[in-house]
Amino acid sequence: MGAADHTRRSLGLVETQRVVLFTEDDPLVLDSGETLFPVEVAYETYGERTAGDGNVVVICHALTGDANAAGHHGDPDRPGWWDTLIGPGKPVDTDRLFVISSNLLGGCQGTTGPSSIDPSTGAPYGLRFPIFTVADLVKVQRRLLQHLGIQRVLAAIGGSLGGMQVLQWALDHPDELDNGIVVCATSRLSAQNIAFSAVARAAIMNDPDFADGDYYATGKGPDHGLSVARMMAHITYLSEESMRQKFGRRIQDREEPRFDLGVDFQVESYLQHQGKAFLDRFDANSYLYLTRVMDYFDPFADAERVREQLAHVRTKFLVLAFDTDWRFDTSHSRGIVRTLTAHRVPVTFREISSPHGHDSFLLEVPEYHRTVAAYLDRALEEAG
Repeated sequence: MGAADHTRRSLGLVETQRVVLFTEDDPLVLDSGETLFPVEVAYETYGERTAGDGNVVVICHALTGDANAAGHHGDPDRPGWWDTLIGPGKPVDTDRLFVISSNLLGGCQGTTGPSSIDPSTGAPYGLRFPIFTVADLVKVQRRLLQHLGIQRVLAAIGGSLGGMQVLQWALDHPDELDNGIVVCATSRLSAQNIAFSAVARAAIMNDPDFADGDYYATGKGPDHGLSVARMMAHITYLSEESMRQKFGRRIQDREEPRFDLGVDFQVESYLQHQGKAFLDRFDANSYLYLTRVMDYFDPFADAERVREQLAHVRTKFLVLAFDTDWRFDTSHSRGIVRTLTAHRVPVTFREISSPHGHDSFLLEVPEYHRTVAAYLDRALEEAG
């Protein structure tokens, strides 16, 4: 099978499906030892499976993603969060690949999380939802594949938290992934990374409407805190250069500044819009849990265990970083590469130039897209 001619088209209208994967008789056993049931998962699939499942690609989403990675749900102007990368003729080419994308455990877009009903109380879990790990996210991903009857994965692909899942999957189940594509991710958050998340959680939990996480029945949630958390996080996703290009020091709607404490600069207005728009699609408790799961991620901490795991890993890796990403700068990706290389795990690494910072993995960066497309072309050829 030769390299594809990547002529981009749209997947068009797609549909989210839901399935209960864990039940009272077969609960999800978390790393903490706690059990969780029922666990429902929202997912989407794109493309057609080939015999032997030699073309299966699993998409692992980042912190605030969902199952709708590509196509749209009725409004072509609001495509899935990775529509730039996934679709007919795109780097993750659905003319040749069968793509699966699901909403993570702990999420709020169709998969069981803190806003779901706790069967023992009949009320939303809130902060009674158990703490979970990246390994637990992988357990749910694997159960979905089992439900779909899939035993072989050509590639798992993820950016940021999604990349962490890909790495964890390969470590815990070394013979399941043929390839892992890890984009602007990390194997261990720095103190600065954790600090940003800590301030975001504080904004939410100190909001007077947080109600100790039980805000669902009050008719009002911690909107101010969640909005501030999103505004601050969004700053870390952009680079200084991209902010300079987009906004500079331009005033929002007049020639001269107001000289008051209201919204005056374009960048202020943009951040306020991002914060408010986030309220319509995300649950504050899910934000708390999913940021915390990233804090605790440290799969290379136990050197002896990692040596044993990596000795059996048959996954080949593509690790990508962006030169203006300061949320997880290139040193994070290089750290992953060093560990994999030291244990003779095949890995290709590339730092890509982009002005867009951490958000580059969501955008159309030509070299990035060419690299992913070429890697998957080769993976398909090797799979036969």
